[in-house]
Amino acid sequence: MDPRIDILGLSFADLEGKVATLLPGGRGLAGKVYARAFEYGRLDLEGLGLSERNRRSWEEHFRVGLLGAGRRESEEGDFGPTEKAVLILEDGAEIECVLIPMPVRQKSGSSRRAEGRPRSTLCVSSQAGCSMGCAFCETGRGGLRRNLRAAEIVSQLITTRTLFGWDPANIVYMGMGEPLDNIEGLLGSLAVLTDARGSAFSWERLTVCTCGKAEGLAALREAAGTRLNLSLSLNAGDDATRNRIMPINRSTDLGCLTAALRDWPRRRNFVLALNWCLLPGINDRPEDAREAAAFARSVGRTVFNLIPYNPGRKPIAPAPTEEEIDRFEALLVGEGCLVKRRARKGGRIMAACGQLGGPGAAGVASGTAMAEGETARVAGAANETAVAAGAASGAAGATDAAGPLTGTEIGNL
Repeated sequence: MDPRIDILGLSFADLEGKVATLLPGGRGLAGKVYARAFEYGRLDLEGLGLSERNRRSWEEHFRVGLLGAGRRESEEGDFGPTEKAVLILEDGAEIECVLIPMPVRQKSGSSRRAEGRPRSTLCVSSQAGCSMGCAFCETGRGGLRRNLRAAEIVSQLITTRTLFGWDPANIVYMGMGEPLDNIEGLLGSLAVLTDARGSAFSWERLTVCTCGKAEGLAALREAAGTRLNLSLSLNAGDDATRNRIMPINRSTDLGCLTAALRDWPRRRNFVLALNWCLLPGINDRPEDAREAAAFARSVGRTVFNLIPYNPGRKPIAPAPTEEEIDRFEALLVGEGCLVKRRARKGGRIMAACGQLGGPGAAGVASGTAMAEGETARVAGAANETAVAAGAASGAAGATDAAGPLTGTEIGNL
């Protein structure tokens, strides 16, 4: 393992502190070195007026740790290609990240969909493997190898930008692993990604998805405040079903989750995203919709992301048909819920929800037809339509030029 300090795991303040200790007199260059590390993906010391001795000192103490490039696959879709990259860590472990295309946002006052620039979201991993063991997810089948360091999480952005030209507008922690099971790496990476001297992502452009660890939610709440977006993998509104498909529920049941989410700090436009992987015969009954709606009402303003199950190596259910998805969506809407239907993306390359860490595209049959857009309807609550248009997972209000994630965009992930 390389003993040098990886700049991708440091905030600018952290780098300044380490330079002051290790390289007396080098603190004045820290800002340029830091900015170049994130822009170019390398330790770039050219043109800084360094003596050969000082240059060697920087190189002896610091590095910019790009990940190794493994397999890369792509699947075309309505909004452009969904791309998956297998990246290789320093110890040989493999992780996966996915670039998800988003609809082109219309300019204000324009009816022409083509106006504006293409946008995408990067789905990053927080662990190599996963210990949660959710029955519908490929990642957990191999267990947990280890947590990722903050630098390795951030490097997924810098590596794919440097090697592949990926330039995402948003980042979601929805790849391999449970982010709240790696709270140190999660919080460290969030601090780096939002540092104005480096990647400079606004908090509203970042979303953490969790299966629900109450202690992790408390730590995240303390560190992130009100601007971070939150998404909960719910999938069942009763403890018996959730215990069966999500073992985490045996230690953090729905009652504990409700209490933790009630305490989550709410900005004016915050909307908690509730992810529901639709499993025919398991969580698609009328009583499932009623229990899901009751949970949603107990935690404040929410939006359901209705996700068709993507079968992997050992399916626990068939992929839902469009008719089955329509029926359960109607049940949720009938209960007064705001629902967004996820378009199917990346199923043929094992890049869809619940498929990361699988064996690749060969031999895997799953529903891969693109859904015909997404829908956002709520019975008897027209005022919620405005919420759907301007917020998803609480994402509206960013100040960066590209603008925050919108409800339509979250629904199309």
